[in-house]
Amino acid sequence: MNKYLLCCDWGTTSFRLQLINRGDQRLIAEQISQNGIGQTYDIWKQREQSGIERITFFKEQLKNQIDALSIKAGFSLDNITILMSGMASSSIGMQEIPYAQLPFALDGSDVLIKYHEADETLPNDIMLFSGVRSSRDVMRGEETQLIGLAEMIDLSMDIDAIFILPGTHSKHLYIEKGVLVDFKTYMTGEVFNVMANYSILKDSVTAGLGTQITASEWKAFEDGIRESEYSEILNALFTVRTRQLFDLLDKKQNAMYLSGILIGSELRQLNRETNWQLILCCGQNLHALYQKAIETLQLSKSTIIVPSETVDNAASAGQIRIFEFQNLLLNKINL
Repeated sequence: MNKYLLCCDWGTTSFRLQLINRGDQRLIAEQISQNGIGQTYDIWKQREQSGIERITFFKEQLKNQIDALSIKAGFSLDNITILMSGMASSSIGMQEIPYAQLPFALDGSDVLIKYHEADETLPNDIMLFSGVRSSRDVMRGEETQLIGLAEMIDLSMDIDAIFILPGTHSKHLYIEKGVLVDFKTYMTGEVFNVMANYSILKDSVTAGLGTQITASEWKAFEDGIRESEYSEILNALFTVRTRQLFDLLDKKQNAMYLSGILIGSELRQLNRETNWQLILCCGQNLHALYQKAIETLQLSKSTIIVPSETVDNAASAGQIRIFEFQNLLLNKINL
């Protein structure tokens, strides 16, 4: 039995590969790049006429990343199993796998998996994990994070909880007795990017704030959250422009105001979920904004805030939980 695992979270615009000690889940080395699934698929489409199969092409790209990680680790990573989640199992990924259905257990038993054995292109076995769908929504990757988070925070089976996972497409995941029963997607991050870079508002904001947020910028953010309560979202967005035209805010403050409108619109409905424990699971880049929004919306008493360091390790923890469940299942079958 190999003492290591390779955990790969391959998103639309990002790639993360971790070498993990299987025994204690300690991170040994890590390879991060912007070579996401979207870019990889586009490059393959350009080369498709040459006859290279999609799976082979994706394996070649994966091998390049493993070779780079091998240099960091200082030893060969051949024959180490790769656990892969995210957009790799999508229609533009390595191989499309159908979505698992709700309800979805958090012990890893409901994940659909495709196995790829090591070959001459890639000397590593691959376990490719599916996403999850409801009757009106889909996700790939967040369900694996959720499995990891539930284990890392030792989620009680008696608690009904809503896990909040901010991002380009934020997810609100509804858990009842250890089972995912529903989820909602909010295009918060993507709408901010579109509004700040491609709309009439682009000349009214300066996106990409520094690490230090000033008191005036925080006030603008809180004002945006309050605006989300009193105005319809399409009307509230235009006030970003008028506040700059009337010299009420500078462009950095206005970016925070825009962010407040969008995050406030996403989170405000949680005030109605009075019977649910809220669990905010936010990476370092958005942690301060969402924590401030929770406070401004007076949701703090009903919210557990998971440390960003825990959230950053959730995907690999979920992948390993699924892997160990599959091993346990195989052992039972072979008894």
